[in-house]
Amino acid sequence: MDAANLAGAGVRSGAALWAQNQANLQRVQDELTTTLAEPKRALVPTLGAERLIALPQRLWRGLRQPHNWLQLLRFSVVGASGYAVNLGVLAFCVHVAGIEYHVGAALAWIVAGINNFVLNRHWTFKARAGAVHLQAVRFLVVSLVALGINEGALTAFVELAGLGALSAQLPALAISTPFNFLGNKLWSFRAPALYSGSAPAKEV
Repeated sequence: MDAANLAGAGVRSGAALWAQNQANLQRVQDELTTTLAEPKRALVPTLGAERLIALPQRLWRGLRQPHNWLQLLRFSVVGASGYAVNLGVLAFCVHVAGIEYHVGAALAWIVAGINNFVLNRHWTFKARAGAVHLQAVRFLVVSLVALGINEGALTAFVELAGLGALSAQLPALAISTPFNFLGNKLWSFRAPALYSGSAPAKEV
């Protein structure tokens, strides 16, 4: 009887020791997993900071690429065509169709925007491979922000610098156009390669 009790106690002691060892092993594994995971979590802000620091270098390299200047020239030509379309549609709405000028101006802005989107997509940035609905939404966002920048700069030149509206529009455009161009190049119409690991699109 005593031998049986001793055997049972030995089994229970061994089981308890085994359970304690398993718990200790699991705790060590959990600590090791946590330690290995911490650098991965810290990698995200580190990469973001590195990209932010490298941004001026990327912009400087971009200024030295002839195809970027060619795109800017095309973008400016498209903008000029959009301005002509805007005036033409507004003149038609007001003087031919008899539409109230506020409504005519809104219609002219929409038609000119569509003109600019199509030409920039197919000619300036050659981004026909992208999703057209996504490009259109981003193009609209960039255009509205650029319009806000232009209006703010125009107001500052008129109210603070004392320039006339027409004279102030030129420096205002000089401020808003680079943002408009970069926003569309790097976001609205960026190459599909930036969405995936595919090869970069060929520049023309």
